[in-house]
Amino acid sequence: MPHLSPPPVTASGSRTVLLLQGLMGPLFRRLGQELMRAGHTVHKVNFNGGDRAFWRLPGGIEYRGTLEEWPAFFARLLQDKGVTDVVLFGDCRDHHMPAIRIARDLSVPVHVFEEGYIRPDWVTLELGGVNGHSQLPRDPAWYRETAASLPPVPPHAQVPSSFRRRALEGLAYNAADVLTRWHYPGWSNHRPWHPVVEGMGWWRKLRRRKEREASSADLMERLAHSGAPYYLFPLQLDSDAQIRLHSPFAGILPAIHQVIASFAAHAPSDTRLVVKEHPLDNGVRDWRQETSDLAKRFGVEDRVDYLATGDIVPVTRGACGVVTINSTSGTFALAAGVPVVVLGHAVYDIAQITCQSGLDAFWTDPVPPDPETFGAFRRVLIERCLIPGGFFSEEALDKVVRHAVARLEGHPIAPE
Repeated sequence: MPHLSPPPVTASGSRTVLLLQGLMGPLFRRLGQELMRAGHTVHKVNFNGGDRAFWRLPGGIEYRGTLEEWPAFFARLLQDKGVTDVVLFGDCRDHHMPAIRIARDLSVPVHVFEEGYIRPDWVTLELGGVNGHSQLPRDPAWYRETAASLPPVPPHAQVPSSFRRRALEGLAYNAADVLTRWHYPGWSNHRPWHPVVEGMGWWRKLRRRKEREASSADLMERLAHSGAPYYLFPLQLDSDAQIRLHSPFAGILPAIHQVIASFAAHAPSDTRLVVKEHPLDNGVRDWRQETSDLAKRFGVEDRVDYLATGDIVPVTRGACGVVTINSTSGTFALAAGVPVVVLGHAVYDIAQITCQSGLDAFWTDPVPPDPETFGAFRRVLIERCLIPGGFFSEEALDKVVRHAVARLEGHPIAPE
């Protein structure tokens, strides 16, 4: 690849922003509109029909080549357009990983969106990479010292979020993708299943919705009133790159295997384990059955429960501890003072915040987080890589786009 020099920022402070792939929905369209209104130049690469359907603005660039051809195309694009900033959603997608490397070599900042480290009402927008690629340190003393020099977080209101809206936007995106595959011969979805297969899984879940909800409500009632101590293991998505790239597991099943095996061997006999299904799981795999089979294999079928639906908040608050691979449900548990052990690589897996003695010891010695250290960690996160808002309501989008433009322009979070 030829040597390319990084482009300069114009004297006026206006930037040339290149958007790669975003969330399924209008996030990047809205961000592009706001950046243009602020006087910046915006280009957007569309990799498939879903990207194009939700863009519908000037500056769209159709990429119809292969993944192998993409790095050279991207490097030329940075130079030809004089790009000063790259923005993308998720740093582990196939086209994003080489783009981040090339941009870094050219000293072009890459701003990575992801669903918030701390939820709800916060979104991750971090420079360079997120989660296992985050450049944040793991030293608790550094967080306490850094937080001490920061002003209090400006207050902000909660934002609404609609699961129905998320589902409809995902459906529209996938339909546009499938119907235009002929136009994008080099496109390969980063998700392991064809959209039709995922659709069938969702249909099976919806068909059994009432049964699943009734079973979950009964379990939550028993957990709330029985007084039996329990540990919570919230599942993540089997397709999540945080599992494949930032943990020792190739998927969710080996993680369930390890957790149940450890629970059977080391947890006190009067404790229970609650395995919680991810609310966005597509139903392609039957995790309830997989969990039941493993519990029987290790002789703890009478102590392992499966929670298919329901609000994770009260279940988390009532738990003796939370086991997670690297889910953001871990930060909610920590904020509630609940002990957490991490099995993968997580930005919050820090001494004095999470248990550092390993899974086997966790069952008998679940050490709670130090409130001062976690508070400092949260304050620094907000300063460095979180912005207020969300993705699945008009109010949430308005807020996140406004704060994203301010962050890209170097401004601090403004009061509501």
